[in-house]
Amino acid sequence: MCVNYLPVSRKTLVNTFHAPPATDASWPDEAYQDYLAPLIRHDEEGQRESLVASYGMVPKQHMPEGVKRFSTLNARAETVGQLRSYSGAWKRGQLCLLPMEAFYEPNWETGKHIRYRIGMADKSPFAVAGLYRQWQEADGQASFSFTQLTVNADVHPLMKRMHRPDDEKRSLVIVPADDYDDWLACRDPEAARSFLRLFPADLMEARPEPKPAARKKASAADGPATGELF
Repeated sequence: MCVNYLPVSRKTLVNTFHAPPATDASWPDEAYQDYLAPLIRHDEEGQRESLVASYGMVPKQHMPEGVKRFSTLNARAETVGQLRSYSGAWKRGQLCLLPMEAFYEPNWETGKHIRYRIGMADKSPFAVAGLYRQWQEADGQASFSFTQLTVNADVHPLMKRMHRPDDEKRSLVIVPADDYDDWLACRDPEAARSFLRLFPADLMEARPEPKPAARKKASAADGPATGELF
């Protein structure tokens, strides 16, 4: 499942997604666990707005005391309504879009890990289905976090090529542009499931894109966790 992606720029948020940033906050060019990145939601009037939030539904500083750090970067469609890390947001309809230029997955077709960049065939930015939640920080300020939704991809012509041969194949849920506002407005968990489907492979592309040496070193130090425990 995806643990690294390329968020869009502020300019793209406005010009492509029509979701002006709510603050002047910035975010890194690449998103990893606990990094900031933009999300898009509907405001109280049903208009798009963007927030800057932490990647991972339960940020590091909000992990329960005494519990080993676990990953909440990806929520499986099959269990999103059951696992306590996500079920509250899912039942409350806290749906969002995660705008990006591309995401990365490991490909093992050569017998070793090759990092692949996955995006749209026409190079356009796109948005992935997500959930978000709000936190109250110690200083009284509100913060936000998010997770990406995934579905089984065993039969998807492109996504079934990713990860180790014996692993279950998963894919992020890429939302068609025509469905953006319907997804954001949905408050019925069962209706929301109708959006959780695979995106056409012929509209996507994948190519090898190894990490630069400096990024490899930094990411090894970060040690982002994978897996889904809650």
